[in-house]
Amino acid sequence: MQIQTKLPKVGTTIFTVMSQLAQQHNAVNLGQGFPDFDGPQSLRDALAEAMNSGKNQYAPMTGIAALREQIALKTERLYGRSVNADAEVTVTSGATEAIFAAIAAVVRPGDEVIVLDPCYDCYEPAIDLVGGRAVHVPLNLPDFSVDWQRVKDAISAKTRVIMVNSPHNPSGAVFSAADLDTLAELTRDSEILIISDEVYEHIVFDGALHQSALRHAELAERSFVVSSFGKTYHCTGWKVGYCIAPRALSAEFRKVHQYLTFCTFGPAQWAFAEVLAKDPQHYLDLPAFYQAKRDRFRELLAPTRFTLLPVGGAYFQLVDYSAISDKNDLNFSEWLVREAGVAAIPVSAFYEAAPDARIVRFCFAKSDATLAAAAERLARV
Repeated sequence: MQIQTKLPKVGTTIFTVMSQLAQQHNAVNLGQGFPDFDGPQSLRDALAEAMNSGKNQYAPMTGIAALREQIALKTERLYGRSVNADAEVTVTSGATEAIFAAIAAVVRPGDEVIVLDPCYDCYEPAIDLVGGRAVHVPLNLPDFSVDWQRVKDAISAKTRVIMVNSPHNPSGAVFSAADLDTLAELTRDSEILIISDEVYEHIVFDGALHQSALRHAELAERSFVVSSFGKTYHCTGWKVGYCIAPRALSAEFRKVHQYLTFCTFGPAQWAFAEVLAKDPQHYLDLPAFYQAKRDRFRELLAPTRFTLLPVGGAYFQLVDYSAISDKNDLNFSEWLVREAGVAAIPVSAFYEAAPDARIVRFCFAKSDATLAAAAERLARV
């Protein structure tokens, strides 16, 4: 049987490839972005309690009311934005589902979606599947800031969506309030919508505030804002996220969501509702928790031959390996697994057309022992 693929550019993701290589070579896996430690005990206890008390059937399509209400309260507390829990908050099966549902809800064949490279690898396939076209605008190197003039130049009569991501994966760059103002200015008096990927919203360092699209009244009126409980509570395998969008956008979003997954893992929703109500300190303490890991990892890597790039948020450290090798980043990453026993992610995997740079990404959402073991091996490179 001959199948004409709808995704000719898509193969196995680099995250799966590098994790498999890490397993094969018994390497320390700093590639795929997941913690090697568990979330709060209170959350796991709440999950067990939800399952043992019979909350094991379908959840409501939009998410259980208790969780949506807690999300709305958190949004107002953190960003000063009052959202309607019933009409504007939707619980999803991870942020990836939310991103797909948002794209599918509003992008039609022939529409253009501006994405900022490097960008997460789920964006373009979703755009392709609905017949849209991804328009790639590169971020500035070496700080991965947005060149807003290039974004403005990329806007056309076909532009339907601009996708942004802060804190940024893979670089850890973060938006300023001025970035939000400029984005609002570029989309003012237009029909352009925003998809704001904010899965690392609680991992921002050095006293900075997370500049959510929800903080900016003008942007909030045209944005799908996507977040992730998995990133915030160290439980990526539970695949629970959410999307906040104005009533009209949420209505279209839910039309896709109800036929994509219909509903999300019910017991986890009850658990998250409970911990959000009882222990908001967890997400408030998250910046300090991960900043300590960032600082420790950078200290461990200081004696190595890698050049460390700045990290403003998220839990990734980019390093330049120009002093070590002239291999491209994919070949270097494969070599690093085989010869040094450490898995990284080549940054070119996040680009349509990668620049001539020697940069790989390490994940520092790991235990101190894991980071120390990785650094010890990297020091020998």
